[in-house]
Amino acid sequence: MNGTPAIRPRVAVSRSELPGGGVARLASRYDVTVWEGAAPPTPAQLAELARDCEALLLIGSDRVGAELLDAAGPRLRVVALASMGYDSVDVAAASERGVVVTHTPDVLADTTADVAIALILMARRRLVDSMDAMRRGEWGSLPMNAFLGLDVHGATLGLIGYGQIARALARRAVGFGMRVQHHHPRRKEDDELSRWVPFEELLSTSDVVSVHTPLTPETVGMIGAAELARMKPTATLVNTARGGIVDEDALLSALRRGELHSAGLDVMVDEPRVDPADPLFAEPRLVVLPHVGSATVQTRAAMVELAARNIEAVLSGESAPTPLPGTAHRPGAR
Repeated sequence: MNGTPAIRPRVAVSRSELPGGGVARLASRYDVTVWEGAAPPTPAQLAELARDCEALLLIGSDRVGAELLDAAGPRLRVVALASMGYDSVDVAAASERGVVVTHTPDVLADTTADVAIALILMARRRLVDSMDAMRRGEWGSLPMNAFLGLDVHGATLGLIGYGQIARALARRAVGFGMRVQHHHPRRKEDDELSRWVPFEELLSTSDVVSVHTPLTPETVGMIGAAELARMKPTATLVNTARGGIVDEDALLSALRRGELHSAGLDVMVDEPRVDPADPLFAEPRLVVLPHVGSATVQTRAAMVELAARNIEAVLSGESAPTPLPGTAHRPGAR
């Protein structure tokens, strides 16, 4: 007997060409609409894309606030981020509307730690400057004291925060012969890789300071002029966490005045930064990358896959595998 075909749940995806097979699998089960624009959707375009959807698959830079949630409408059950960070989410607004929000922990720590190590080496050994000089044809005229950097082996690495990525970086640092210490405001224990130290001690005694804390109201501007002044003038600052934790103006001032040896950033305020004249890009002792910490084929595919699994679980009436910390696993739960 012929019946009325079941209406498949609607799922919106905010980017085309996401790695892996997660989106294709969603499309085999649901009515999936993918943003096809060459540029990322504006907030208004994302709101229109989300209208009447039951699930959204977004990336970390997509803003998830009351406007987007209300534009999607009362059918929305889950917002799945292909991102570990979730500072773009108004968690309270989602909770008030009974919408589950998920992220992708456990799949990108090692890949991001690889980039943190790369930034340490690039900044501390002045590798970008030396490569640029070679491309300008200057190799033959470089004196023996050109582009002298500082050793990484034997240096002390200080980790601000001690979660998955920081611990993955600690493992790598030990392999490089570095001493490792960390600061976490609530967990004050040592382990086989690192010892806990107070924040001020970490700043003043580390040769490399690497930031691994979420962006929250408490951590905005956490590394400012006063904190940079506590660091050694031979120290290197690395941030693979989130822009806004480091005061960029204070960092530039410290580098220009010689109060800090070098820095490496994979994250910045107001991403993406597209002005070629951006002062961050011109500072010779600052290595800047366009937020590529998780950018490998395997890891980005795993992030999309986990986001898809979160959507499938919630739309099937099951608990989301990886909801945001402290939030509901199921729609409507408080």
